[in-house]
Amino acid sequence: MEDGKVPHRDLHHKHVTLLSSRPVDLVADLLAELPAHTVLTDQDLVASYAHDEAHLSPWGEPAVVVLPRETAQVQSVLRVAGRHGVPVVPQGARSGLAGAANAVEGCIALSLQRMDRILALEAADRYAVVQPGVVNQTLADAASAVGLGYPPDPSSRTWSTLGGNIATNAGGLCCVKYGVTGDFVLGLEVVLADGSVLRTGRRTAKGVAGYDLTRLFVGSEGTLGVITEATLALRPAAGAARTLAAVFPTTAAAGSAVGAITAAGCLPSLLEVLDGTTLRAVEDLRPLGLPAGAAVLLLAQCDTGDRAGEDLAVLAAICSDCGATEVVEAEDSTESAALLEARRLAYPALARLGTAMVDDVAVPRSRLAAFLDGVEQIGQRAGLVIGVVGHAGDGNMHPTVVFAPGDEQAEQAAVEAFGAVMQLGLDLGGTITGEHGVGVLKRDWLEREVGPVSMRVQHGIKDLFDPRGLLNPGTVLRRR
Repeated sequence: MEDGKVPHRDLHHKHVTLLSSRPVDLVADLLAELPAHTVLTDQDLVASYAHDEAHLSPWGEPAVVVLPRETAQVQSVLRVAGRHGVPVVPQGARSGLAGAANAVEGCIALSLQRMDRILALEAADRYAVVQPGVVNQTLADAASAVGLGYPPDPSSRTWSTLGGNIATNAGGLCCVKYGVTGDFVLGLEVVLADGSVLRTGRRTAKGVAGYDLTRLFVGSEGTLGVITEATLALRPAAGAARTLAAVFPTTAAAGSAVGAITAAGCLPSLLEVLDGTTLRAVEDLRPLGLPAGAAVLLLAQCDTGDRAGEDLAVLAAICSDCGATEVVEAEDSTESAALLEARRLAYPALARLGTAMVDDVAVPRSRLAAFLDGVEQIGQRAGLVIGVVGHAGDGNMHPTVVFAPGDEQAEQAAVEAFGAVMQLGLDLGGTITGEHGVGVLKRDWLEREVGPVSMRVQHGIKDLFDPRGLLNPGTVLRRR
């Protein structure tokens, strides 16, 4: 593989063949152990479970789809799969962007969406116990009803499920203050490849007994076991939030402001960046009065209630000192929502220009300006539109490569630009993924980042938990 390039064959949306036909006896054995309504065999329905939102990653067609409602049914699925030597691909809402939920040909697609109960919510001990199919927003609303909060907030929070959030260690807009999903996972129930049940972690505020197996499964993308229950930490509810928008004439000035905010010890609940390409796309989609020549728009929010105005004023002063040409502070929640409109419109605005490939690269905050400049140069060389939005507070950027649909030459150029962006991230001391995961999309880049020793250890872990390689094969680690 050439530097900065991803092989076209690995990203093109073609089927990957592992098994060539639907084994009738597999379905019969599943029906012998599971209620009939949990097993889907209708061809059209089965095909709808073939892939997630990473449309340029490979996928195959499942042999069958199973939708369990309880842990014991998941155990049955894995035992049957083991007897037949058939792969199992765990799935949630299939909202991922790296192909981690993409089926391989002839697999069992194990959809956990019907395991959607909040089993416990303990306000005094600040935790909830949930099944993996609970939607992120549903838990946040339940916590809010008792004066608590569940902070992890991926953009897909109104439909993505907590099992998928845990499996990819999902982030979100508020990571800069509250952290990612893994920071809230206290314990897990996991069904292993042989059908046995492993329980990890705790429900206490503290606990360090034994190896931290919980963290091992967080971010494992369904390759080590199937998460069937999670104990998640809750926090006191955030206060009322206030927002500001700051316009910068150069990427250097915006990068300086992000660094100064961090160095000053400020802790905004949101610190987002939109580059000039994205601003122009948003303005074309819905005129918001955004400055035509702006290089960067920085959005910041403080959720400290009565202190939010005072905290926001500190951020505004820093932005002005670093060269912002305009700083607008919201007076209330309505104005805050209006200022955040550009961020919400970023992806739709870019997607209307063509097929969009969303990258997920994180760099040190101090290299933010260098990354934005580098992405612009990559776009110019490729002759493509690449807009960047991202979480400036933790350096997690989402360059979106846009190309003409149905144009193979443009698609190949986009694939190469996508790879060049990842290489740029690594060159700047960053990582190929900050929150979307490796999936199928980035597995060939993993070794570049972590090196051969780490890859040997990771393959060893995979072999320990899944010696036959039946759990989500080809995801994260290429099959050997």
